[in-house]
Amino acid sequence: MKLTLKYKVLTVCAFLALTILSSCNFLEVVPDNTITLEDRFMTRQSAFNGLSNIYAGLPNDHLFHQTRYLLGDEWLGRRSETRNLTELWGTRIMEGHQNANDPMLNFWHGWGGGTPLYERIRLANTFLEYIHLTGDLGPRERREWIAQAEFLKAYFHFILIQHYGPIVIVDENLPLNAESSELFQSRSKIDESFNYVIDLMKHAINDLSDDPHLSSNLGMVTKAAGKAILARVMLFRASPLFNGPIDLYSNFFDHDGEPFFPMDAEGSPAWRQKWLDAEMAVIDAIRECEDAGFELYQFQGAPYSFDAEAWANNKDVMETFYTLRMLNVDPWNKELVWGRTYPLSMASTDNGLIQSASNFRLPPEFILGGVEQSANTWNAASATYQAMNRYYTKNGLPVDADKTFDRTNMFRLVLTPDEDEDEYQELQGIMQPGVQTIKMYLEREPRFYANLGITGGYWRSHQFIVPVHMYGGTAGGFSGRWQDDFYWTGIGVKKFVHPETKSEHTVRQMHFPYPIIRMADLYLMKAEILNELYGPGPDVYVEINKIRKRAGIPDVEKVWADADLVNVLDLNRHLTKDGMRDIILHERAIEFAFEGLRYWDVVRYKRGPTEFNTPVTGWNGEGFTPVTFFRLEVKQRRQFLTRNYFWPLSIEELDINGNLIQNFGW
Repeated sequence: MKLTLKYKVLTVCAFLALTILSSCNFLEVVPDNTITLEDRFMTRQSAFNGLSNIYAGLPNDHLFHQTRYLLGDEWLGRRSETRNLTELWGTRIMEGHQNANDPMLNFWHGWGGGTPLYERIRLANTFLEYIHLTGDLGPRERREWIAQAEFLKAYFHFILIQHYGPIVIVDENLPLNAESSELFQSRSKIDESFNYVIDLMKHAINDLSDDPHLSSNLGMVTKAAGKAILARVMLFRASPLFNGPIDLYSNFFDHDGEPFFPMDAEGSPAWRQKWLDAEMAVIDAIRECEDAGFELYQFQGAPYSFDAEAWANNKDVMETFYTLRMLNVDPWNKELVWGRTYPLSMASTDNGLIQSASNFRLPPEFILGGVEQSANTWNAASATYQAMNRYYTKNGLPVDADKTFDRTNMFRLVLTPDEDEDEYQELQGIMQPGVQTIKMYLEREPRFYANLGITGGYWRSHQFIVPVHMYGGTAGGFSGRWQDDFYWTGIGVKKFVHPETKSEHTVRQMHFPYPIIRMADLYLMKAEILNELYGPGPDVYVEINKIRKRAGIPDVEKVWADADLVNVLDLNRHLTKDGMRDIILHERAIEFAFEGLRYWDVVRYKRGPTEFNTPVTGWNGEGFTPVTFFRLEVKQRRQFLTRNYFWPLSIEELDINGNLIQNFGW
């Protein structure tokens, strides 16, 4: 390991500790029974354990307190936990609490909810050094395992680049007799860091499996997943934060006085080449994925019995709704190119899956057989008003661009149509009949209703369809018993809750992988890249329209050119490069809402101080009546400075290795 002496010594110990299945203390093994690294690779099963432990380095984005999904402005956790110094790490970073003394979500060391990625990189290097010793492993499988370990090593380097910018490249572990001068390595420039990741990924992809889901080993990286992630890496390298950010890091130099970041101006040949490389990568990834059978998800099954009537009477709307509602929770569907799996031990209430944190607690009238309401159903993870308001109107336009959307009266209380009224037809199965709600909850796009739990709507979980109210004294709201377990903003998130998941125990949950990358991402990446290279046009529109059609909204070039729908200042925004870029990023913000991608899109385009310094807001969750509930209030202050684009290295690490240079601003 090319960091410090302690990393070199720990290489052997860490691998053994993570692969020995017994509970014995490695340091207490007597010499006659010493277990060597060679021993750990003698059998296929022990080698597979080693490979699995490399996979364990994937960030725990499925766990609510450790997830990077909380970065940005979409989620808000339980009110009491936002004040807890050891929980909701992503939220605390967004509040401005990141620091160099004890960095949060520290992927360099694994502190503060982060995964120790350099440790997993060392494990990958050890695996690659010893896998040739495994006797009962066929040549094809050996090549695939080697390729997986190489790809994961490259991917972990990429995650480090995302968070820290220039990194220390660890291509191999140092021998135990390495000279001290070899131990204290410097950070590589950003282009060198990216090039290492890209070259290693390309090398690994050649031997990755063509099996889309590796049969029984779901979650292991395949050729399709490898090319999809490579396209993402290329997109990041081409994006403004990394591609010629003269305004931010022109004074950030290494020990040789050379800038860590490229200083190529926008439009220069070097700048353009990175976008061209991204274009080729995303085209290749889409081709590979489509040839492997991946496509945008469409629900193909029958509706739940509680939706039979709505399905029969409002079929077109309900078919779109079911597709969008099941997209992220239908395990290993055709859209999910790579997902984060987890052992069931991680699904307990204590560990806190996002599904558990965001699930709606059953009202008392639905409780059967004494089921405990609170276990694995927290009522704790809510959506911010900003995330809710970002969804389009029914016309596929932002709220402030749609001239037909009544923004003046959108906070006005209204009644939904009664069940026997014609106006209720298109709302059947989506909104409750004859209930009081707020005007801005009506006439919104299908993803709004599929993703969000809103007063007047429905929540499908526990094998029920549950009418949703978020007022105080209701199942979703503040009460004497659940004074902290309620949706603090009054807006729930249904996106990661399976309709069949129940309360009380882990085994009553429906489990599914959390998305790392899916097909919609590739199509929108392609639209973005083509727009940056060539400007808006049919090739850009066709990619974004794939997502919009699936979402049940009009094509982008049709709606943005409609003077009857679009405000005069926004009319034809899709015809300019800057306008189309904003449209694509807005589409991504909705399609991947609550999946953690919006934060990185904002960061890639250096928009953090503009987007993330506004306080997040929500309804008065302690209001017991519609009038007192629907009051917009500040829930949490947020702070994002220029230095927040990259995490700080810890002071301890800098004290140990004097060759490391701290990130800008820390």
